[in-house]
Amino acid sequence: MPKKLLILIFVVLLFGTPTLQAQVIKGEALVGFNLSHVEGDEVAGFKKPGLNIGAGAMIPLHKNWDFSFEITYNQKGAREGNQYQDTIGGIPVTGAYKLRLNYAEIPVLIHYTDKEFLTIGAGFSYGQLVGIQEWEHGRKVDSTTLNSGTYSRGDFSYLIDLRVRLKGPLKLSLRYQASLAKIRTREFENTIGDTWLRNQYNKVVTIRLIYMFNETRSRDIIKNRSL
Repeated sequence: MPKKLLILIFVVLLFGTPTLQAQVIKGEALVGFNLSHVEGDEVAGFKKPGLNIGAGAMIPLHKNWDFSFEITYNQKGAREGNQYQDTIGGIPVTGAYKLRLNYAEIPVLIHYTDKEFLTIGAGFSYGQLVGIQEWEHGRKVDSTTLNSGTYSRGDFSYLIDLRVRLKGPLKLSLRYQASLAKIRTREFENTIGDTWLRNQYNKVVTIRLIYMFNETRSRDIIKNRSL
């Protein structure tokens, strides 16, 4: 359902408003890195690095307003080093943990640009899980696979995006992304046998470089119409 909703929003915005059809669509080449963690995994901090790469398009709506959609490869997860030395049932445990979650994502956002320098955006994203690996206490969890049902195959999240122009068509972007629905419910157990359940959610901070195409041409068309 989320994927169909995103496609519907794009089609309505692109073809449903007559003024959009006369605008020049701005292209985007995106490359950057993530610092992520999973809320609810008993591991604190944005410690898991990952890639964020892809392409996008920005469609002018009215003066300083744009609608954008992207197609990205987005790596999320969590990481923690050794925290202690103990055993459970004779098996060594250290508290070390690592999780890699790779998503193919479609973010959609509304942006406002001030003085052609600062752009603020907000929106939503749907990510399809395409790869997963998990390690506990330094040992790979072989039962954690795409088809095991351990993690949800979809991640629906909200986005807050801030962009500043560096030079010409090159921009620097800082983005925060957080899951709206749980990606997993997990049972934990400590060394004395206590157990508890927690829902888990992706949270990601992203820094990217964005190279814009057709931005000057699009801006000139909008200015000429306002004359």
